[in-house]
This record gives sequence, C-alpha cells and structure tokens, in this order.
Amino acid sequence: MSKKLDLSQGSLIRSLFTLAWPIIMANILQTAYQLIDTFWLGRLGANAVAAVSISFPILFLVLSLGAGLTLAGTVIVSQYKGAKDQRMIDFSASQTIFVIFFVSAMLAVLGYLVASPLMNLVGAGPETLDDSVKYFQVSSFGFVFLFMFFTFQSLMRGIGNVLMPMYIVLGTVLLNLVLDPLFIFGFGSIEGYGVAGAAVASVITQGISAAVGIAILFRGRKGIKIRLTDMKPDFQWIKRMFELGIPASLEQSSRSAVLTVLVMLVTSFGSEVVAAYGIGARILSLVIVPAQGLAMATTTMVGQNIGASKIKRAESIGNLSVKVAFFGLTGIGLLLFVFAENLTAFFVPNDPQVIKEGAIFIRIMAPSFGLLGVNQVLNGLFNGARFTQASLLISIFSLWIVRFPTAFILSQKTALAYEGIWWSFPISNGIAALIAFIYYKTGHWKVRTIRHRGDWIQPGVG
Repeated sequence: MSKKLDLSQGSLIRSLFTLAWPIIMANILQTAYQLIDTFWLGRLGANAVAAVSISFPILFLVLSLGAGLTLAGTVIVSQYKGAKDQRMIDFSASQTIFVIFFVSAMLAVLGYLVASPLMNLVGAGPETLDDSVKYFQVSSFGFVFLFMFFTFQSLMRGIGNVLMPMYIVLGTVLLNLVLDPLFIFGFGSIEGYGVAGAAVASVITQGISAAVGIAILFRGRKGIKIRLTDMKPDFQWIKRMFELGIPASLEQSSRSAVLTVLVMLVTSFGSEVVAAYGIGARILSLVIVPAQGLAMATTTMVGQNIGASKIKRAESIGNLSVKVAFFGLTGIGLLLFVFAENLTAFFVPNDPQVIKEGAIFIRIMAPSFGLLGVNQVLNGLFNGARFTQASLLISIFSLWIVRFPTAFILSQKTALAYEGIWWSFPISNGIAALIAFIYYKTGHWKVRTIRHRGDWIQPGVG
C-alpha cells in the first residue's frame, strides 16, 4: 500500500501516519534487539548489564559513522521519486549499496581490532572488561549485515515503501527472542557464551535480514531494482552522496560520541550506577523511536515534495510534524514518569539500588521528551531538504557545548554527583529544540532549497 502512496498530494496527516507507523514499529522492533539482550543479561546480574552498557555507546558510534550515508540514500531516492525519475532511483540505490558495503566492511575490521583499547578507554572495570570486549568483537562481525539491511530500509523508505522492512524486522526479532537465551545460557549440546551469546544471536538474525533485503532489491518488484552494472563506481555521484551523508554521519556520531564520553563519567560511580545508566539509556532509545519514526517520515515526505517542486507543502509537513511530535512524546514522557520503577525492575528485578537509580534517571528525563521530539522532526525536515549541515551544527552545540559540560560540572562540582549527569539530558533537549525551531521559522532552509534544487535534479545517470 505504501509503495503506491503519492506523498506529494492528498491529506498531510494521512500521509504522515501512513508512512510513520510502519517506520515506528520497525524501529521499536529493532530496539527490541537491545531490550531483549538487556532482559536476559539482567538474569546474569548487574555486571553483565554493565558490560553491554559500556560497549553499546561505542558500538553505536561506529555504526553511526556509516548511518549518515544510508540517510543520504533515503534523501536522494525520495527526491528522484518526487521527480518521477525511476532510472535515477534504481541507479542511486545501486550506488548506495556499493558504497555502504565497503564502508561497513572497513568498519567491521576496525571495530574488531580496536575493541580492547576502546573498552579500556571508557573505563571498563575488571569485572566488566572481558565481557564488554567479547560482546563488541562479536558484534563487529555483524556490521556488514546490519548496514546492508539499514540501506535496504533507507531505500525503501525513500520511495515510501515502509511495510516490507517492518515485516522482515518482525520476523528476525522473533527469531532473536529464541536465539538470545539459547546462546547466552546454552541448551543441550549448544554451549552458552554468556554476554557474548547475545551478540552471536544478533549477528545471525542480522545476516538473515540483510540477505532477504538485498534479494528483494535485486528482484526489483517493490519499487527499486538494483543492478551489478549500476554498481560500477560513479565518482561524481559518490561525491554528491558523501557531501550529503558526511554531515549526517557526523551528526549521528556526535550523539553517540557524547553518550560514550558520558559513560566515562558514569563508570567512576560504580557498576550499579553504570547499570542504571544503561537501563535508562535503553528506555530512552525506546522512547525516542516515535520521534525518530516521525523524523524519518518527515524526511521522506519533504524530500518527495521538494523533488516535485512543492516547497510550501514541505513547510506544511514540518508544521504538522512538530505538533504531533511535541504532544505525542510529552504524553509518553508522562507515562514513563509514573511507571519508571516498574520499567527498571523489569530489567534488573533483584537489585533494589539499580532499580532506584534507574527510575530517578527516567523521571528526570521524561518531562523533556516532547522537546526531544521537536528537535528530531525538524532535523528530519532539514535532512529531507538536503541541508544536513543544519542538523549537524544544532547537535554539536546542544551535545558538546551544553550536555557534556553540564554533565561534567553538575556531577563533579556539585552535590548532585551522578544525578547531575541525568539532568544534562533535559537541559540539552530543551536548548536543541529551541534552536531548531527558531532556525526553522526563519525560512532560510526554503530559500536554500529553491536556490540549489537544480544542482541535483539532472536526468540520466551520473
């Protein structure tokens, strides 16, 4: 159904939700990988959760170095979809697959080699170091699979076909639900690998999803057809992709990098606080999924409408997305505020101290989730308008000029201690939303879009 949806006309609210809900569901299901891991590892104890909590932000940092390139695929394909240029849709998809494959392969090798020094760098203690290194190394093997499926998702999203990726993610998450306890604890002749077993299960399911996604693209029956002949490097096209994708990569990297640096602050307060931080971060990753889904839907809709030369409609999409994100995420935040202890206890049922500290973290963050949503969807609009530099600059300011210094000062120089780290989240969320909204209302992004639209709409290949 979504493949046939024309996002450049008709009801905005219908188009937004038709596009957004499968993206949100797919992202929730993908987040379920980490939540399932945390659930089962919690049965091993706080140290097991802490080991993954330490390695996860760095894993996300490595992944985000290439994630911006998959976003570039979404934006480029969406704008050619709006311009109704099927040949360039197929060519752009083929080039994107080619580039991402080699980027992910290099990141996989790099991730495996630097696992140990990275874990030492972020301050993993003797009780968590070995498990965190093994988890990171095994996870590195799955980078190519993970990136290939993310690219498939991004390309399908660019043309508005969001249901197929959701179905694939659902199947692999259900499989992961079975494989996780199997490889963590073992069963019969299958040996349990402890913390590393969670990574083994994820790599297997990632490989299956990548194979299915690439096969669909080669068959070409879902709106995009990739060809080996179109994967011959077109360096002019690749240059345009990197110009668009590198700022997006740096923007996502800056988010994961600040989480990594915050881990270095958190580790100084002991394993219980690290575990509380890890659980709070998992809850946060689940909460922002609706905002990210709305942002991705906004990127696609804005991209297609700009491709169709409907700039005013693109602005109307931004206005609608801001309202939906603010009120929707604020409501979710209030629910999480009320049930914070129940959620924390679900992951670590037998550790009262971790439950208490995790609940405090959630309650401090929760009221600012609506503002986080506003920032996310406006970043999605800027990305759809091929202005990924705006999202990058806003993120760098809010995270590195506001969040990290605030966390450091409040945790090291005041009586708040580690709770000062928790407070840095709502403070930076509010400032980022304010800056993004003010810039959006200036309208500069529209002027820039109109001025540069002819730079990329070029018929033919290359």
